[in-house]
Parts: sequence; C-alpha cells; structure tokens
Amino acid sequence: MIEVIEPGMYATIQDFGRLGYLKKGLTRGGPIDENAFLWGNYLLKNEAGAAQIEIVLGGSKFKFTSAAAVAVCGADVTLKLDNEDRSIWETFQVEAGQVLTIGPARSGLRAYLAVAGGIQVKPQWGSCATVKREQLGGHRGDGSALQQGDTLAIEASNCELTQRIPWRYRPDYSKPPVLGLIPGFQYDQFAMAEREKLSFHEYKISQQSDRMGIRLEGPAIEYAGKGLVSEGINIGSVQVPPNGQPIIMMNDRQTLGGYPKLGNISPLDLSRLAQCRPGQTVQFTRVEVAQVQQQLTKYYDFFGITPACQTDH
Repeated sequence: MIEVIEPGMYATIQDFGRLGYLKKGLTRGGPIDENAFLWGNYLLKNEAGAAQIEIVLGGSKFKFTSAAAVAVCGADVTLKLDNEDRSIWETFQVEAGQVLTIGPARSGLRAYLAVAGGIQVKPQWGSCATVKREQLGGHRGDGSALQQGDTLAIEASNCELTQRIPWRYRPDYSKPPVLGLIPGFQYDQFAMAEREKLSFHEYKISQQSDRMGIRLEGPAIEYAGKGLVSEGINIGSVQVPPNGQPIIMMNDRQTLGGYPKLGNISPLDLSRLAQCRPGQTVQFTRVEVAQVQQQLTKYYDFFGITPACQTDH
C-alpha cells in the first residue's frame, strides 16, 4: 500500500483516460501531460495506460508499506526518499516503511508518480481517471482528490536496474512553448487579421486555467461568422468566446460547445502546454494535419498505444 501523508495542493489518480464514452456525455479525463505520464510507465515496463498519481506543484509525501519500483516524471520537483536525494525521470527502489517526499516544483506544473504495476483502483466506465466535474473516478469513485490518510493499493515490486530518460527527451519547462495549430471548420470564418493575431502575438496563461481548459489572455480575437449549433469538442480545441480571449479545451472539458473554434492544438504540443503556469506565455504556429498525424503515429507506436486509444484527440 501507499499511504498519503501529505497530498499537496491537488493530487489525483489518472490512467490513460475514459475513451469511447463521449456519446454518453463522459469526458476523457486522464493525464493532462500525456508525455510525462507515458514516460513514467515506459521506464517501469508498465502497460502504457497504468494508473499514476498526478500531482500539481509538488508538496506531497507518501509512505510505502511494501517495496516498490517507482519513477517520477514531469515538473522539475525535488525528491527525497527518507533523507536521501533521488532524481526525476528515472527509476529507483522504495523499501517498505520508507517515505517519498516530492518537493515544490521549480519549473513546470504537474508531476507524475508511477509505480511498477500501476496504482490499483477499481475502474468506472472503463477507467479510473479522476474527473471532478463529473464526480467520477479516482480512489473513491466520486471524482475527489487524494486526502491525508488515504491508502492506495500497489503490487510489491523490485527495481533490478535503474532506467533513466536521456536528457534530449526531457522537456525544458522554463522556455515558452510554440503550439502547433491545425485549422478547424470555422477557421476561414475568422477574418485574416483575426487569425493572424495568434501567429504574431504572445498569449499569457490565465489564473482561471484548470484541467477543463487553459484560458489565454492577449489581443482579443473577433468572430464575425455564422451562429453555431453546439457540437462535439476535441481535446485541444481552441474556442473563441464572446470576449475574444481563446480557451484551449483540455482533458476534463465538457463534451459539447457552441463557441466558434479556430482549430485544434497538435496533441504533441498539449503536454507542453499542460506544464505552463499562470503568467507564462505561449506562441502559435500553423501546422498541417497530415504532418501531425505522421508524427503522432510514430510517437504512439513507440509507447505501444493502439489506434483505438487515440480517438479522443
């Protein structure tokens, strides 16, 4: 078992997400930084979608009652196993009775604690992903975050050989990301001058951002096209509400919406966006869907993600 001594600001159980249930009105959930999540399971030779703990800004502490091989990926947090330093982006062994402390994040926003065999949580609608808005998933099945005193089942395991992610694959969360925009159905209904605002200006991450959507602050984008009937919303959709401040829809988004959309952020860039803190800036560049599909296929093939698990993008 893992005992939660301190959960930190916000810690939840996330597996790869609740796929195939959009028609029932259930959003995906799952890791908002898919890249860090997949690397954690890869290091431990877990199934790609094995459940982990997603931790916002660090400040967490966990006691292990059995031996386990673990890895922490994502935000640049400090790690201490009892009083000894450990490194992120690599595996290490935790013995029964030891305490793992995940310190405050120096850069980035979300860290992922992966355990060999995955966190053992009963699935609902095909997934144990925590979605607060839908009161679904997680360790209690009600969409709630981890709390002090919670216990989580794991499989006892040993780390026979330390595995680490090469430096060239580790993101630098201190740099402003450039997000690839795939034009969508309403893209041409925005005037060229409005479309170009995304390309020629930086936008700041708003304090109101969360797992439902990343809200941006910058030059307002005006929409003069036709009124829209509510339609399905992909992860990464760039909606433009009446105030002209774009919203990038994320994992816990509602499944339908009626705001016009400029397009979709490349799934390969969403993980980097998920690590941006409020006040950080992002830039945009236009990309072609064929190129993104080719890159995404290679990326998912590497991690062993099947096409059926890609449909929610």
